[in-house]
Amino acid sequence: MSTKLIGAFFVILALVAGWKMAAYYKQVAEETRNQKKVEQGEDIKPGQLEGMPYQLQQSLAVAEQNGATGLRDWLRTFGAQIKDPRKAWIELDYCLALMREDPRTAKNVFQSVKERTSTNSPVYPRVRQLERTFE
Repeated sequence: MSTKLIGAFFVILALVAGWKMAAYYKQVAEETRNQKKVEQGEDIKPGQLEGMPYQLQQSLAVAEQNGATGLRDWLRTFGAQIKDPRKAWIELDYCLALMREDPRTAKNVFQSVKERTSTNSPVYPRVRQLERTFE
């Protein structure tokens, strides 16, 4: 009877160990996935970045619908009121919209954003991602 009890104990022990290992594997996989999102900037919501008064959000949405011209005019009008990192994100959107029409200006704007964006900025992963496009 004691050998059956010992055998049952080892079976239960093996099941618990397997369950713990599976939980640990899921945790590591989730952490890896989240870290990758952070490195690529996928977890950033531009509207939640600091640096822009909420009153300007509606006018920015209208400017974005008007493409590069709308963003250029909007940045000229409201650019002084906006701070990084939000301003950098908007200027990167402007660069992408402008790339086909005026690549030289797009590269210049990108270069200015790149120069003032530090490695700990939430916009930095996007700058790194776009580097190949604008260099």
